[in-house]
Amino acid sequence: MNKLLVIAALFGPFSIFAQTPLYIPPTIETSTIDLTLQEGTTQFYNGVTTNTMGANGSLLGPTLILQKDDFVTINVNNQLGEETTIHWHGLHVAPENDGGPHSIIPDGTTWSPQFTVLDQAGINWYHPHLHSTTNEHVSKGIAGLILVKDQEEAALNLPRDYGIDDFPVIVQTKGFDANGQIEWMSELDTSLMVNGTIDAYLDAPAQIVRLRVLNGASQRFFKFGFSNNLSFQLIGTDGGLLEAPVTLTRYQMGPGQRADILIDLSGLQGQNVQLMNYGTEIANAIYGATQPGMMPQLMLPGYDQNPLNGSDFTVLDIQVGAPTANPVTSVPNALTTHVIPQEGTEDITRNLLFQTQQNIVGPFTINGSLFDMNVINYTVPLGNREIWSLTNQTPIAHPFHIHDVQFYILDINGNPPPPELSGLNDVVMVPAGMGNVRFIADFLDHANDSIPYMYHCHMLTHEDEGMMGQFLVTDPNAGINSNVSQDLEIFPNPVADMLTLKAENIIDATIYLVDIAGKKTQLRPAQYLPTSVEVDLSEFASGMYLIQVEIAGSTSIQRVEKF
Repeated sequence: MNKLLVIAALFGPFSIFAQTPLYIPPTIETSTIDLTLQEGTTQFYNGVTTNTMGANGSLLGPTLILQKDDFVTINVNNQLGEETTIHWHGLHVAPENDGGPHSIIPDGTTWSPQFTVLDQAGINWYHPHLHSTTNEHVSKGIAGLILVKDQEEAALNLPRDYGIDDFPVIVQTKGFDANGQIEWMSELDTSLMVNGTIDAYLDAPAQIVRLRVLNGASQRFFKFGFSNNLSFQLIGTDGGLLEAPVTLTRYQMGPGQRADILIDLSGLQGQNVQLMNYGTEIANAIYGATQPGMMPQLMLPGYDQNPLNGSDFTVLDIQVGAPTANPVTSVPNALTTHVIPQEGTEDITRNLLFQTQQNIVGPFTINGSLFDMNVINYTVPLGNREIWSLTNQTPIAHPFHIHDVQFYILDINGNPPPPELSGLNDVVMVPAGMGNVRFIADFLDHANDSIPYMYHCHMLTHEDEGMMGQFLVTDPNAGINSNVSQDLEIFPNPVADMLTLKAENIIDATIYLVDIAGKKTQLRPAQYLPTSVEVDLSEFASGMYLIQVEIAGSTSIQRVEKF
């Protein structure tokens, strides 16, 4: 038997195991949050010990509950034995707090971003974002939900008793090798889990319950629905509440997307209801359909051997019990108000083209380029309103994610978005075969002349291979020249110890080194800078820095990599 089929048989979804109660991650609801990233082991299957990673445990991480307008500090201590980062996916924070690939946390150190929560109530999540190892660290287990609360949402009659009528539902698939270890590069992601639980069941009361659903899979799209075509109410997407509930029987979600779902279990006490994936209904050219490319010959290695692809299967078995003492029994008619920016008010339209040279296998590019840590693809003035037009020339759909902002979808292939996509989002599926999505967003509140935000495909294999770009948001009123001075050269770059700065006739120059967190260290006080000068960087850790030269109130900036 083919080795891949052996793995699928040993650790696939159709192996017979007893059902397991759904694991409910603990919560942290304080203004100072301590997270320790650590290695551990997990038994996904009886008698099989798998090496995993987690935050404050061996797998996944606690659910962080934040209040809008609170000032929070998150201390992330890295005990993984290797460097990583943590990105707060969906949160509107400054780039130095965003946790992208530049914000490296070396092993044995602590990163402590601080920020005011500016987001409205909604579902966000956190996960590593180190370039080229994002998929490995997420697949091995580092992920957790972030639930933001605010006064508007609190005034609605909604389930919000965590673990009682309000449940986290982190849906993932993983591949395992013949030794039961996680294979993060395999198309045989045959093991389905919810909150890290294989074949999970949930005890839920016979009333309206709330599911905070995250598609935390590395690549897979899901088309969620309930058994017997039971309808449900979608009340929120990535960026928070919709204006009004949308009644659905199906909702498709790509990697990184979130859904706030209400399901009415009243009158079903003693019965079982299944949260399903209706894979037979996923259109081809989407990862998770029967056919991942636009044509049958466009196939990924091992994809057609994966029994999850193009199949209908149970995601979570819900066993309905007695209602609680104070059940929620009705759904509000109105939730929030959205003021959608109108086309024609934008400052600029940016056009992004997705391409590949090897059809469905990749690597995939954006505007003909793979990700380069040293290249800023766009500079966005603070306060800009922008339309981004995404065109997918490849034969497979891509879930596009942008950091910093939430956006409104203007159209998909020229058509207005359906009601379930009418709210704020930070991930959107761009259809294959010249499919196009346009969205509009306002870039407000945060600017930094040196630390960028990311945009990328949220299929983590594609992201790691370079389907990603980065942009700066700069404040034109800050009095800082973010362009590199033509009079300043630095070399070598990358540098080990001694860095040479070369300039001509610069008087009273002060030289600083700025790390990715914005910490500024003076390397040389204000004085005449000769034609060239050397500065010693040997005491600084490896990573990306800025050399900042301040002269008579103006600033010149150069990026430098220290190894």
